Amino acid sequence: MKDIFTKIANGQDLSQEQVESLFDDILNDRLSESQIAAFLMGLKVKGETADEITGIVRALKKHAVVLPETYTDAMDNCGTGGDQSYSFNISTTVCFVLAAGGIRVAKAGNRSVSSKSGSADVLEALGINISASPETLSKALDEVGLAFIFAQSMHPAMRFIGPARQALGIPTIMNLVGPLANPLDLETQLMGLYRQELQETLAQVMDKLGRKRAIIITGPDNMDEAALYGVNHYTLLDNGVISQHSFTYEDLGMPKVELADITGGDAQENAQILLSVLRGEASPYLETTVLNAGLGFYANGRADSLKEGVDLARQLIADGSALAKFQALKEVQV
Repeated sequence: MKDIFTKIANGQDLSQEQVESLFDDILNDRLSESQIAAFLMGLKVKGETADEITGIVRALKKHAVVLPETYTDAMDNCGTGGDQSYSFNISTTVCFVLAAGGIRVAKAGNRSVSSKSGSADVLEALGINISASPETLSKALDEVGLAFIFAQSMHPAMRFIGPARQALGIPTIMNLVGPLANPLDLETQLMGLYRQELQETLAQVMDKLGRKRAIIITGPDNMDEAALYGVNHYTLLDNGVISQHSFTYEDLGMPKVELADITGGDAQENAQILLSVLRGEASPYLETTVLNAGLGFYANGRADSLKEGVDLARQLIADGSALAKFQALKEVQV
């Protein structure tokens, strides 16, 4: 540890292998809380690199609960959270639309940290078993093409990091690795990020992790979702090529929706919002869902453009396909 701390203190970056080995020790409960806190704070002060983030993700995946089947075509659309927007559960609503479009979605998520209702909270309120067994999750991925991957259940060794993170009380590298540490080896990904300046770094991480296509999106006011006001910035990873882009609601011919119009509530309130969207009830929530689902279809390659993705998302909600996916998941993930 002394050599690691010396390098960080001198502003030197760590290799992927160094970080992966150190995190193996953390996840095997071989380091003290103070050592873990010092490591996390040191990386934050120095600035995290793609290799360092990749090393942590690889260690987490090695220690994760394994599903009985292997999938090579899965997608996730989990975001970092932390944007303090208090919006409804956008990515959770979107996952049903993406699955309705024929994408196998392994939707990772957790309970609320910085909002009133996390993805796990709202799905639990809707009657879905968020702590389903690995066998049930495989069945859901096979039969429904969608499963909710509860981070708390799939990464039990994360409990050794929790006390140090709570003691620090500030965002660290761990806030970035959650959406990247899906136990499945994802083929594509849509990731919301509340820090636009880290988009390219995370695109590099996704490339190292083997993603074929991915989009990292930061909305206006550093939202970790796309929004229908202001400018949305995203980084596209396409078979190793990384590029930056931006768009507004006007570019897509969509109505303007202010942040105040998509504010959510507690788990029960957000559950009703999610159902209203899947039922096709016109609202700012529906328009925001269509936008983000369209971005997901484009990230996956199911759509050749964002506009095409938005049109597909709107169709899948209107014809009841997205609601049918929700009902199917509720029957299987019990």
